[in-house]
Amino acid sequence: MNHPELNDPDLWLGRFPWPAEDGHKHDRGRLYVVSGGASHTGAARMAARAGLRIGAGLVTVLSPPSALMVNATHLEAIMLKSFAGPDGLVEQADKASVVVIGPAAGVGEATRQNVLALARIDAALVLDADALTSFKDDPAELFAVLSDRDILTPHEGEFDRLFPDLLKAKGRIEAAKMAASRSNAVVLLKGSETLIAHPDGRTVLNRHASPFLATAGAGDVLAGLIGGLIAQGLATQDAASAAAWIHGEAARRFGPGLIAEDLPDIIPAVLADLYARSSAR
Repeated sequence: MNHPELNDPDLWLGRFPWPAEDGHKHDRGRLYVVSGGASHTGAARMAARAGLRIGAGLVTVLSPPSALMVNATHLEAIMLKSFAGPDGLVEQADKASVVVIGPAAGVGEATRQNVLALARIDAALVLDADALTSFKDDPAELFAVLSDRDILTPHEGEFDRLFPDLLKAKGRIEAAKMAASRSNAVVLLKGSETLIAHPDGRTVLNRHASPFLATAGAGDVLAGLIGGLIAQGLATQDAASAAAWIHGEAARRFGPGLIAEDLPDIIPAVLADLYARSSAR
């Protein structure tokens, strides 16, 4: 068995998408995040804020009409568009570099149809939470529309719903590798030791984390960080590896009392240190 590489900035820092001196926001990609209904909007906004903090040039929350005013009262630099149904979602997201869908999106047919619709556009997909569970009855339907540009970000419970035969039988490392091969996508299996597996067998193990990440919404922030880095052109496995390390570093710096809303605002200090390290290479 090939052992995973241990996640460290040396793995991806040389390819990190720092802005060019003569660059502008349109060079840094367009991240879209799909919101849930009126009482389930916070997760998407946290993911969007994280994507903006990590450097995506333009970030938009795609909101069902029922949640439009709730989202509008909380967003500033992040843009907002309304959509109705899968066709409306595709129309609004047609310029996206990457779309995050799943955080508090709702489990069921509507989310399933939205994911399948988004797979038709030229954007990478970050599929988290409800976007995964919505395919528990037919995972193959999801896998058929994915590529290695896309990423699934399950915790172990969500992983078991899509790959019920793998985790207990194979252990986490082999299960993650087999899941990536089966789904045709990068798989990030969350945990105190997070695994990032590519369909070609390359696997990264992230141990750079904090117990204080065991808080509601932390995974939504991670999804936004991954999406923000993919939007800027970083390959999906590198984006996931960098995001997992940065996510863990932000949590380590904050320590006790961390809540998910704190994480995006710690990112600038982490990036400043990485930028100094990158410039010194």
